[in-house]
Amino acid sequence: MNFSSLKLAYFSPTGTTKKVLEAIAEGIGIEPVEHLSVTSTNTAMKPLGNFTDELVVIGAPVYAGRLPEDAVKRFKHFRAQGTRAILVVVYGNRDYEDSLLELTDLSRELGFIPVASAAFIGEHSFSTKDVPIATGRPDKKDLEKAVAFGLTIKQRISDLGSLDTTVSLKVPGNFPYKTRMPPIEGAARTLASVCTTCGTCAEVCPKGAIKVNTTVETDPNLCIKCCACVKECPTQARIMDIPFVRKIAAWLNENYTHRKEPELFP
Repeated sequence: MNFSSLKLAYFSPTGTTKKVLEAIAEGIGIEPVEHLSVTSTNTAMKPLGNFTDELVVIGAPVYAGRLPEDAVKRFKHFRAQGTRAILVVVYGNRDYEDSLLELTDLSRELGFIPVASAAFIGEHSFSTKDVPIATGRPDKKDLEKAVAFGLTIKQRISDLGSLDTTVSLKVPGNFPYKTRMPPIEGAARTLASVCTTCGTCAEVCPKGAIKVNTTVETDPNLCIKCCACVKECPTQARIMDIPFVRKIAAWLNENYTHRKEPELFP
């Protein structure tokens, strides 16, 4: 089967999902590669057109065992016509629970035919220097596995002439999906003493929750606690010190230090 291009479609506030998808694309080796990020509010609602004869890799992070609600809403702007898709979720070393099944079901609803999927590990959004959770992941070993996964897909295309759609892709998960975790009140805050009002935090926020003028203002009702602003701030002026978030981070740090490995469903 010949594909006109390879498209990477993703919601990736802290960049870990994007990094995994790029490594998979390296292994697949189809050119050209086009990025379709629905991460920022500036790109989320742009017309994305229909998918037809491309190969598409769709990826999202896992938030408490589910896909982020914003990822689901933005992916629903996609329309496919039997387009083959590889599905990827990236979680913070605890568990991806129902997220991969949720992405599989969503992709079919949008007209994609899922032919392979994977769950990779990325540094947890709540990870900090003092309370590390899967720090630095995806690391070299993870990305090598992602490239190898892409090579496996490439070989299947070469050997079979197509990606077999007669076998229904089966992935772990339960339906009905687990109940979403209630929104956590509050937002990341700014240390005015080290803030330069450079605007990086506002640029990377996937919700448009941050406004920068002479000071930085954050709308707690929009903040999804992805911590993109915290991880990208060049002066470490953004901090996430909501008590409940700190409690979750400490629990994860204490109970999920054992390294989990990517799970592949080719």
